[in-house]
Amino acid sequence: MAASPDYVTLVSSDDFTFVVQRSSACISPAVKRMLDPLNGFLEAKTNTVRFDNISGMVLEKVCEYFYYNEKNEGARDVTDIDFPTELCLELLMAADYLDV
Repeated sequence: MAASPDYVTLVSSDDFTFVVQRSSACISPAVKRMLDPLNGFLEAKTNTVRFDNISGMVLEKVCEYFYYNEKNEGARDVTDIDFPTELCLELLMAADYLDV
């Protein structure tokens, strides 16, 4: 079996593309399952995950959260991450969908 690439592409509903480290993206159990070759999803073959229900603005914040979470894993006294108030509902829905 070939080694997994270090980066994956996340595509929003409005076709914004984000190339992120696989380790960061796999913080989401949903993304991790999609990218697992044993599950047989197309995403595992193309290393691209398309989110038809997440806008580019929201997916950008999700990607920021992935990196923030990976960077601060196990840390204490971590500052809160800032999110625009107008995106809060959409971010909650995306978090629920991605299981993060």
